[in-house]
Amino acid sequence: MTPHRSSIQKVKICCISSIEEAQIAIREGATAIGLVGDMPSGPGIIPDALIKQIASTAPAHIDTFLLTRETSTAAIIAHHESTLTTCIQMVDELALEEYQHLRKALPTINLVQVIHVMDENAIAQAIQVSPFVDTILLDSGNPHLAVKELGGTGRTHNWQLSRKIKDSVSIPVYLAGGLDKDNIREAIETVRPDGVDLCSGVRTNGKLDLKKLTAFFKALHS
Repeated sequence: MTPHRSSIQKVKICCISSIEEAQIAIREGATAIGLVGDMPSGPGIIPDALIKQIASTAPAHIDTFLLTRETSTAAIIAHHESTLTTCIQMVDELALEEYQHLRKALPTINLVQVIHVMDENAIAQAIQVSPFVDTILLDSGNPHLAVKELGGTGRTHNWQLSRKIKDSVSIPVYLAGGLDKDNIREAIETVRPDGVDLCSGVRTNGKLDLKKLTAFFKALHS
C-alpha cells in the first residue's frame, strides 16, 4: 500500500503497544510513533524493554518518541538509555536549566515538550520553553491534579489558544488531544500545526483500529 500524502508534515500515532501496531501505523502513513513509558494515568503504558524493541524495528525515516514523566536530567537520560528512541517527549514541566543539561548530554536527540493547554498561561509557558527544545506538543492533560493527567485523555482543548501558541513560537508545533476523523480538518484549519498526534481517536478498546486509522487518513487528506 502506498502511504497517504498530507499537507501536514508529521502524523504521530501514539500509544503504540507492539511491533505489529507500529508496522500498521507506518504502513498507513504515520511519520512518527509514540511509545508510552511509566505514567501516573492514561493509556498505552508499556515496559521500557518493549519500547526499545519497537523503536529498534522502526525504519530510519520514522521518528520514535519516548513519552517520559521524568523531570530531572539524570532520570530522563536514564529513561532514554533504556529505550533508545530518536525523540524524547517530556509530558510534565521541567525547570529551564534541565533543558540545557539535556541538550549537552543528548545533542542528537529531538527534545519535545508537552504544553497542556488549560488556559492563557499555556501561551507564556510555550514561549518560555521554546528556545530550549526542538518541538512543542499541545495536549489536553492536567498536571495539577492529585493523580496527574499527562496525556491520552481523549479530550480536545481550546484550539484558539493553540493557534496563539503556534503563532507565538518559531519551532514546530504538534497538536494532540481528542483528534479523530470527524474533527481533524477543523483542527488543522484552526491551529495550522506542523504535525498532529493521535491515540484514542484511532483505537477501539485500547487496540489500534485499522478502520478508524484508514478513515482518519482519508479525512485528513480530503
